[in-house]
Amino acid sequence: MTGTLVLAGTPIGDIADAPPRLAEELAGADVVAAEDTRRLRRLTQALGVTPKGRVVSYFEGNEAARTPELVEELVSGARVLLVTDAGMPSVSDPGYRLVAAAVEKDVRVTAVPGPSAVLTALALSGLPVDRFCFEGFLPRKAGERLSRLREVAGERRTLVYFEAPHRLDDTLAAMAEVFGAERRAAVCRELTKTYEEVRRGPLGELAAWAAEGVRGEITVVVEGAPERGPEEVDAAELVRRVRVREEAGERRKEAIAAVAAEAGVPKRQVFDAVVAAKNAGA
Repeated sequence: MTGTLVLAGTPIGDIADAPPRLAEELAGADVVAAEDTRRLRRLTQALGVTPKGRVVSYFEGNEAARTPELVEELVSGARVLLVTDAGMPSVSDPGYRLVAAAVEKDVRVTAVPGPSAVLTALALSGLPVDRFCFEGFLPRKAGERLSRLREVAGERRTLVYFEAPHRLDDTLAAMAEVFGAERRAAVCRELTKTYEEVRRGPLGELAAWAAEGVRGEITVVVEGAPERGPEEVDAAELVRRVRVREEAGERRKEAIAAVAAEAGVPKRQVFDAVVAAKNAGA
């Protein structure tokens, strides 16, 4: 009999939010794989539980090397509990690699549902939550960040991002540039903690506020693109927009997709306009 991999959610702030089953799993697992063993120690002390099993670290730096070890334990029949510093494992945290490897070996994978910064921020944002997409962390480099944002400029669903406090002002400024300064958003800071704050408003205003400095764990929720019909844009204008993006460093394929999203026209229409201009020597 193979073992079981258990993904357990941990509090994102208030320790009282720990799911009741978390203490049971911590006490009974054969192996506890933790993103930070020091944080795990504080968590177990707060819950009044002592793990009976072996405690190992499992973080970005050793994830590739440790995954085969844990899979071997699972195949041998062990119950392995995976916890991260806060929230659900594998959501912008270690975990996906281990889950994929366990599934490949037909190991049972289950979860102890727990707090999620993504869902908590969505619920508090005041923005539509019927459809959303989670984008994780944006690239640190300015050019790559702008390129990633342009990819979703026409996305109708609500967008959710994680961000480091020292990069929040640059990120919000980039969002205001790409999405428009009037696009509604919410910055959720220190969720469920003592100094929890949800700042709502247009991206332009939020960028100006963040420029003064912000601390804490940050989740940003951004309203999706408004519904609109196709613009009255002729072929020459479509070509011009593609060229502007290419000159800014975007690849042609990405530029065509972004321009099509902006204008509300099929990508094929933009592609055909670019090819026609090239053939005409324009």
